[in-house]
Amino acid sequence: MEYDFRRIEKDWQKKWKETNAYKVFNPGPGEGLNKPKFYVLDMFPYPSGAGLHVGHPLGYIASDIYSRYKRLKGFNVLHPMGFDSFGLPAEQYALDTGQHPAETTKKNIATFKSQLDNIGFCYDWSREVQTSDPNYYKWTQWIFLQLFNSYFCNTEKKAKPITELIKKYETKGAVPKSGPFIPGKHFTADQWKAFSEKEQADILMKRRVAFCGYGEVNWCEALGTVLANDEVVNGVSERGGHPVVKKTLRQWYLRITAYADRLLDGLNSVDFSDAMKEMQSNWIGKSSGAEIDFAVKGFLETKLRVYTTRPDTIFGVDFMVIAPELDLVNEIKSAEQTPAVDEYLAYVKSRSERERMAEKRISGVFTGAYAVNPLSGREIPIWISEYVLAGYGTGAIMAVPCGDERDLKFATHFNIPVTNIIGSHFNGEEANPTKDAILENSGFLDGLVMKEAMEVAIKALEDNGIGIRKVNYKMRDAAFSRQRYWGEPFPITWKDGIAYPLDESELPLTLPEVKSYSPGPDGEGPLANIPDWVNQFGSEIPPSGSQAKRREGTKFGGL
Repeated sequence: MEYDFRRIEKDWQKKWKETNAYKVFNPGPGEGLNKPKFYVLDMFPYPSGAGLHVGHPLGYIASDIYSRYKRLKGFNVLHPMGFDSFGLPAEQYALDTGQHPAETTKKNIATFKSQLDNIGFCYDWSREVQTSDPNYYKWTQWIFLQLFNSYFCNTEKKAKPITELIKKYETKGAVPKSGPFIPGKHFTADQWKAFSEKEQADILMKRRVAFCGYGEVNWCEALGTVLANDEVVNGVSERGGHPVVKKTLRQWYLRITAYADRLLDGLNSVDFSDAMKEMQSNWIGKSSGAEIDFAVKGFLETKLRVYTTRPDTIFGVDFMVIAPELDLVNEIKSAEQTPAVDEYLAYVKSRSERERMAEKRISGVFTGAYAVNPLSGREIPIWISEYVLAGYGTGAIMAVPCGDERDLKFATHFNIPVTNIIGSHFNGEEANPTKDAILENSGFLDGLVMKEAMEVAIKALEDNGIGIRKVNYKMRDAAFSRQRYWGEPFPITWKDGIAYPLDESELPLTLPEVKSYSPGPDGEGPLANIPDWVNQFGSEIPPSGSQAKRREGTKFGGL
């Protein structure tokens, strides 16, 4: 006898639907009030036109089995399904076909739901969520406002209302408990009150958990949009093969770096494998060292600040390398080296950060400028190279070839003389990152074991006002802006350079209809093409002065 699974499954799926077999009721009289609650959440799929792929049911089957098991064990199980329905593919499809992303997304979701039902998963579709539904993103916009209206308290190691910080500034200012008062960094309560609204707003923006700043992005002029690193291959867009360059645009960030130590400490209390904990720890990348200011010869007011984990090696610095995208490059390059520097800058602009980090080939250009070692007075050539990134540390390094293999290869490639500060620990062919050598050719550090010299060097830097002790992290603040249309708008209005949050009663801020999905001017998103939407006043905006504007970007729906 043949088992007609198609007919049998179809009959049962019909019965399940008619009887609401998978309906999940809220706890209440007669509805599992005394049952323990249990929540099972899958990653929501992106509803592409291709439908489900094999990886989707691979995870969904396991969670479905677990949900059924917990129900049979007496739990009131909530196991919802939804769709991560904002995103670039739908917008690109709209550009190609002229169809609104909402229409194509709706069709794709219907296909996904049909496929999921055919498999027989126990979803309660009355609890379905879609990230492109205003009823959903009203709450992610609300979350954004909570983050924007909060700051990270370094004392209590948690986020607190920004209003508390404002009250502190109004009564106490920002005065150091110890150490020197540094104008531009510190201020008194009276100074705070004398600042303009814009000056106060700029100070607060530097403390907010969700904040706006400028960052370099991969910009494709032909596509008119920002691309992620994995959408760029060998300097061109994966879609269409168009040139991609680096461009500085206004971006929104989450100040995740403020939570670095909490994240590290939290690894001790989670049930992760040792390999997973190590991977997370390396991602955070905590290191201790010093920031050191090097003067630049011929530029009285210019300082080249570097971060190093090895201040004990400062007398072994043979050259400096700075990130090509730093503004300092154009400031200090010599006339003789300008053509070579400009040519190299053009090359780097075509490279993604991932490509730069993975590059094994040695490349770089001498700027024609020299730094001055603050402890020895020695002049040190300043180079640019793609392996130094602006986003890590200060975007500049001091190179010690005898102790770092990459520095040694760079010095060898460009015939830069190498200073030996570790004696027999360096054979002239292989760098040695030892901390056990007795220093030589190191001025007042001569004769000290490197481990001991670390503290001596840092103290000398701080005593002379040319450096400070510093803890650094590889982890960066998370950017989540999108110069696109098909995403949720930021609930912020800008006026005179000040960001005003919408009142919660004004949420959700919904997407308007657009006639064109082409980008706006200067790298802005398609919303820039709708002046009636951009030029709006929120309830929190002062009516006087210049016109208020909404920013034309959208945000990542996974906030």
